[in-house]
Amino acid sequence: METILVVEDKESMSEMLKETLESEGYRVIIARDGIEGMKHLKESKIDLVLTDLKLPKKDGIDILKVSKEENQLIPVIVMTAFGSVEVAVEAMKGGAFDFITKPFDTEHLLMLIKRALETQRLLTENILLKEEFASKFGFPRIVGGSEGIENVVQMVQKVAPTKTTVLLLGESGTGKELFARALHNLSNRRNYPFVPINCAAIPRELLESELFGHEKGAFTGADARKLGKLELADKGTIFLDEIGDMDLALQSKVLRAIEDGEIERVGGVKGIHVNVRIVAASNKDLEKEVEEKKFREDLFYRLNVFPIKIPPLRERREDIPLLVKYFINKYCLEIKTSLKTISKEALDMLMSYHWKGNVRELENTIERAIILCDGEMITQEHIILSQRATPMEGTLGDTAKEALRIAETQRIVNALRDTKGNKSRAAEVLHVSYKTLLTKIKEYGIEA
Repeated sequence: METILVVEDKESMSEMLKETLESEGYRVIIARDGIEGMKHLKESKIDLVLTDLKLPKKDGIDILKVSKEENQLIPVIVMTAFGSVEVAVEAMKGGAFDFITKPFDTEHLLMLIKRALETQRLLTENILLKEEFASKFGFPRIVGGSEGIENVVQMVQKVAPTKTTVLLLGESGTGKELFARALHNLSNRRNYPFVPINCAAIPRELLESELFGHEKGAFTGADARKLGKLELADKGTIFLDEIGDMDLALQSKVLRAIEDGEIERVGGVKGIHVNVRIVAASNKDLEKEVEEKKFREDLFYRLNVFPIKIPPLRERREDIPLLVKYFINKYCLEIKTSLKTISKEALDMLMSYHWKGNVRELENTIERAIILCDGEMITQEHIILSQRATPMEGTLGDTAKEALRIAETQRIVNALRDTKGNKSRAAEVLHVSYKTLLTKIKEYGIEA
């Protein structure tokens, strides 16, 4: 349910708008002057603003400015009396979605609101998936067109404007921090700090001080007071990456900070209030960690309010050509070399590889290939893949199964290439039935 903030000082008009909008399924917040409207913008999750131009205390232009400061994606519709159209045009230049002149037809207003909310939804999606919009708004860009990635983007869009704690789950290299930054940038906290901390990269004995800070003299070497990441992230977002590696004793302190909204520096005796949105991430199965008593159950349920699972690259192979093109453009520009293309054979290699390191491993592979390539086309000889193509952990059966998968994938890709995608002919070449080939293509995620 979308929330609409109506800023209108005339009681009869505001009540009419409230009744009309609620009958259409919207949640409505009424403000009778500009100051009250600004307060709701700062404290509530607002999807659209409908404001009169002339208001007590602060006017509609002030409401527009504060709205854009809080979240530039919130559409603002300005209501104006006949004869104030010039000022309304100025509001449009300031970022208003549209204006409507009183008296107006409510059906026209509802149509305008519906269009504004749909535009907002599309713009949000474009920011994450389209490069031109991402660069315009200064947001990280999510590269991909697969169903799996689009589902993640939709979930990010839905939860970003709320205060809800989010848990990002996925293997290393799937882009968890990228999505965490997108969550922050699409939220009402985007003008405040985004503070990431990798719980696995900092020694246990130092992580508490990094998170909570410390007072002077709290321990040997604490020569001055230090503010922790939670305090630095006040009013913004803290990203607790690889939280599954956090020590159990420290987990209890993080839980208390989430529940009470209060922290205490190491060596301190006074509680400090913090207002932060928690986004956590892990490449571990936290439910299994809870069962094995390696992760606190109460903290898990505090973090698992809105879980988002990011699929590994091998489950969205159709995104590989898009990612390859994106990384080629990126590193050709960074290295200051001419723009390169990639051969079909080299792309086939990338399509059939298992990508244990996911998008990060693919990015490193392309950067390396561009450095090695002296010509205009990246070929197979420039693609250096990890020698650990088969799993080095688990049973011999697991290793054999993975080695078979890799060998069969490469053989099928080669057969399809040689037969120009003719599956019937490829099945003959491979000496398997057509049905078996189709099953293997689906199982291994091979794009013919």
